[in-house]
Amino acid sequence: MIKQLILLGLGIVTVIAVFLLDLSTGSLIIDFRTVWSSIQGDRSTELHQVVSSIRVPRAFIALCVGAGLAASGACMQALTRNPLASPEILGVNNGAALAIVIGFFLVPGSSIWVYQIFAVAGAACAGSFIFVLSSVGGKPLTPLKLIVAGTAVSLLLASFTQGVLVLNEKSIDEVRFWLAGSVAGKELQDLIYGGPLIILGLLIALALGSRMNALQLGEEVAVGIGSNTRFTKKILFFVVVLLSAGCVTIAGPIAFVGLAVPHIVRSIAGSDYRWIVVHSILMGSALLMLADVAAKLVIHPDEVSAGVMTVMMGAPFFIYLARQKEWRL
Repeated sequence: MIKQLILLGLGIVTVIAVFLLDLSTGSLIIDFRTVWSSIQGDRSTELHQVVSSIRVPRAFIALCVGAGLAASGACMQALTRNPLASPEILGVNNGAALAIVIGFFLVPGSSIWVYQIFAVAGAACAGSFIFVLSSVGGKPLTPLKLIVAGTAVSLLLASFTQGVLVLNEKSIDEVRFWLAGSVAGKELQDLIYGGPLIILGLLIALALGSRMNALQLGEEVAVGIGSNTRFTKKILFFVVVLLSAGCVTIAGPIAFVGLAVPHIVRSIAGSDYRWIVVHSILMGSALLMLADVAAKLVIHPDEVSAGVMTVMMGAPFFIYLARQKEWRL
């Protein structure tokens, strides 16, 4: 318990430190004194206004999206009992991307909230379809069936997305930055569309820690100790779709956060999902904000998208995981 509280304190301090670092970086490097006074309400200079009106919303959105992606990954890994599982395996990202592209094709020039509704619907439909497909035949929903169905549908949705873009080349320029996954140019009002989904998903995920622990014991043992595994799997699936849809709606499909963060947390904090979810929320927030910092510095004063940076950071980690012969669940 003491170890978990220490890790919790370190996680909170890390999130605050990376948040301030994110506020100080950009095309102009702003000193921490100006950043801190801006947070306290100082608007006396142009730099203070840049921090308060542009960088604070961007950093806060990165914090929220990172938390949602990491918690979604933790729930996904608990559901499948597979440390290589991540939200992308449900096809949620590709479902949202396809829906956005279709939205640009059907209703070009509409307000952003119209396309965000498309994203939520596409993510939810993709995840639900995979759940139904992997449960066909009335047999139990196994991790292998879910992974196979998710991979197949994800590839299918990705191919459909490319097909729609080929038919409507104008959509390429309009959605390509979104498809890369980015928090640049975001405002706090963008949280109106995906924020409630993220908050609801996080609250449910935090409440499901004990049920996720029971799932790790195996189907028969979990049922033997009185756990309703069927209900737990359904609600976990719902949480994954909820969190992923909210995050993709706001920032586009950002990869590897949901894969890497829960795995790192499990190696540090142990296998108790009551704490894995908490620590994943903090580490996911810090990781995506750190990726945003790197995105602003790698070709400074220009920048790349945060989604590109998470892929660059996550690809070596994924290779490392794939080479392991044993898994600690």
